[in-house]
Amino acid sequence: MFDLKAYLKEKQQTVNAALTKLWDSSEPYPTPLVQAMRYSLEAGGKRLRPILCIAASEAVGNSKADVMPAACALELIHTYSLIHDDLPAMDDDDLRRGKPTCHKAFNEATAILAGDALQTAAFEVLADAGRHHQGDTFKWLEVTYLIARAAGFSGMVQGQMMDISSEGKGITLEELERLHRLKTGALIEASVQAGAILGGGNLQELIALSTYGRDIGLAFQVADDILNIEGKPEMLGKPVGSDRDHQKATTPSLMGLEQAKARAGELIDSALEELRVFGKKGEPLAAIARYVLERTR
Repeated sequence: MFDLKAYLKEKQQTVNAALTKLWDSSEPYPTPLVQAMRYSLEAGGKRLRPILCIAASEAVGNSKADVMPAACALELIHTYSLIHDDLPAMDDDDLRRGKPTCHKAFNEATAILAGDALQTAAFEVLADAGRHHQGDTFKWLEVTYLIARAAGFSGMVQGQMMDISSEGKGITLEELERLHRLKTGALIEASVQAGAILGGGNLQELIALSTYGRDIGLAFQVADDILNIEGKPEMLGKPVGSDRDHQKATTPSLMGLEQAKARAGELIDSALEELRVFGKKGEPLAAIARYVLERTR
């Protein structure tokens, strides 16, 4: 039986060490901006997106591929999005991962700038990798494009705009799934695609992993919606019921709780089907897919 807990712990440590190295290799000046960036980046978290990037590279058979710059960039972007998502103008949350949100720990202006700086740092890391991997420059250019597209107005940011615009309004399930695929799913799918590209996957493998990433990306948000109802605040590190308070459209609110759980299960089953071509090398990705469905935080 694949030991997901051990796998996640090992990869989290690897990613955390690489993120720390980014700071250690830069000019050490503990300004409030850098303190705020590090505060949010080092506040914990599953490191799911970087780990998906690593696991996808391993699935296509290249465990030695240098995917760490992409893994770090994905976590920098994800952290920036959480900082901005928590702002008073967005979700106005006080807690993130059991700690005061960035704008509560510092102030609103610092939080905005910390998010801006983390996003910019992500593309600095990606560009630097392209400069130093001479034989793989095109791969890094392709990965940078995919991540930028997933993070920007064609992906995550557009999804966040749709999320805000839909509060208190009636939208269809189809519209909600599009919102979720952009806000949450796009960066998760790009994480898997980045690992597959840098690992040297062929076209069939890239298509299978893209579908896998698309399915678990949507399942992750459906599971989040369910946890916002059934989750325990001490496990989540933030209050539950905020979706209801903000009058957000969610999968449970449109389908009902049991049907939402069934929908998440269907998506994970579909994702697992795509991994058949990878055999044992796909085991980490399969275990992560099941974890998305069963997680408690």
